[in-house]
Amino acid sequence: MSAGYEIRKRLKVSTAPILGLLAICYFSYHLVQGDRGLFAYLKLQQDIQTANAELALTSGEREKLERRVELLRPENLDLDMLEERARSVLGLAHPDELVIYNK
Repeated sequence: MSAGYEIRKRLKVSTAPILGLLAICYFSYHLVQGDRGLFAYLKLQQDIQTANAELALTSGEREKLERRVELLRPENLDLDMLEERARSVLGLAHPDELVIYNK
């Protein structure tokens, strides 16, 4: 009986530290691997950088298009731009002109 008593005594003493260690391991794993863990955070930061680069690219394209549209407004009409757009839309050119489309 002495051996059984000793085993139960050591089991009672070591149960709390083992459960504590298991809890720490569980939370540490989810701290790194979880939905809101470290790896998810790093991936989110990378996605943000990619989105910011794409935003900068599209913002530049938008500004370029806005400058071209500004030249076609009635208050500030640029005749060369109007002629360019009319020829592009209608597909017309003078007989002695060579048309090269860049798209």
